[in-house]
Amino acid sequence: MEGAIDVRLIVTLGGILFSVAGAAAVGKMQIKAILETLTDLEKRLRNLDKRLDTMETRVETQHQRLSILSSMMDPNTMERRHRETATIQADIASLKSHRQTISHA
Repeated sequence: MEGAIDVRLIVTLGGILFSVAGAAAVGKMQIKAILETLTDLEKRLRNLDKRLDTMETRVETQHQRLSILSSMMDPNTMERRHRETATIQADIASLKSHRQTISHA
């Protein structure tokens, strides 16, 4: 009888060992799948981060351009430019008149 108990014990321990080995193999495969998923997610996150940086740069560039245009179109600036243009046109008209006076004399 003692031999039969030893055989049963060995068979039971062998079954437990195979179960543990199978569970370890399944766990290893699941860990590998999780790591692959994590690597993929990290890659996607880096791509999104790059896209976000690009978009932030573009937005900042557009903001600077808009700021420049708004300062150029400021009512005070426009009024000053119109006055300068009017003064230049008046000077040109005066010079033309003066030239005609000199050429007729």
